[in-house]
Amino acid sequence: MATVAERIFSGVQPTGNLHLGNYLGAIKRFVELQKDRECIYCVVDLHAITVWQDPDELRRHTREVTAAFIACGIDPKSNIVFNQSQVSGHAELGWILNCVARMGWLNRMTQFKEKAGKDRENVSVGLFTYPTLMAADILLYRATHVPVGEDQKQHLELTRDIAQKFNTDFAPNIAANGHGDGYFPLTEPLIAGPATRVMSLRDGAKKMSKSEPSDFSRINLTDDADAIANKVRRAKTDPEPLPSELEGMKGRPEADNLVGIFAALSDTTKEAVLRDFGGAQFSAFKAALVELSVSKLGPIGAEMQRLMGDPASIDAILKDGAERARVIADQTIRDVKDIVGMVRS
Repeated sequence: MATVAERIFSGVQPTGNLHLGNYLGAIKRFVELQKDRECIYCVVDLHAITVWQDPDELRRHTREVTAAFIACGIDPKSNIVFNQSQVSGHAELGWILNCVARMGWLNRMTQFKEKAGKDRENVSVGLFTYPTLMAADILLYRATHVPVGEDQKQHLELTRDIAQKFNTDFAPNIAANGHGDGYFPLTEPLIAGPATRVMSLRDGAKKMSKSEPSDFSRINLTDDADAIANKVRRAKTDPEPLPSELEGMKGRPEADNLVGIFAALSDTTKEAVLRDFGGAQFSAFKAALVELSVSKLGPIGAEMQRLMGDPASIDAILKDGAERARVIADQTIRDVKDIVGMVRS
């Protein structure tokens, strides 16, 4: 299979209020991956409109996610940073892959069932075919790896199924067009870190989310030092001191969440955190977590605010990234059209 040695693709939806979970579960990992790999990072605005978005807010949130990428340390010159809708190949390949994917596969997607709820007849078709567009996002760049959270693993498995079916269905044409025994790679997930799934500060059983009514359930990337400190201090815990070993965290979801956050922010493990704080009351642990959180997240929020004050510079980054992304995407679309049997000039 002719493809790059290792290419990373991932995207973030521009739906507002980026928070600690987005940072630890995705963006921090993006920054680490750029050190030694070819990386493509996308603001997936086409995915965002599977549910209605206010147009002005969509533009603002697209720039905000881009600002977060840069503020967290992603280099837009060394990597490709762009918004999805500027590269038409995403939608074009999405349609072709809709014709490869099977209804039964999409019907099994648990995230659609959760988002649609009981009113499935009233949600957009885009929400149902969202996983196919996600597959197109990845395969358009023939990405070999995608950093994903646990909740996205099923979508990546679908991407692999679609890629395999395409490679099988069109095997003779793929070979005839000089691409060996398969055109699309079977993309692998990259799941790592002690806090890839960050939970609510008010309920350790729920994932941290921008849609949670209480702002105290999350730390927003734009929060200032006082807000961060107040939210950490008010985070739900339990009356017992921290254990010295991981085994003692069972049945204590809020404690486990805070330890995981501390571990991820300090680039260590939960075991190491418990060795340092085992036997401590939560008041002492939270004080240390406040200091760590403010030192790590405060500069990010300040830089995001600075970048958001100059939207023209953000748009220039997205324009440059889209132009570079199109070079790769257009070649994939040409190859796929030849393989599928479409006439092109």
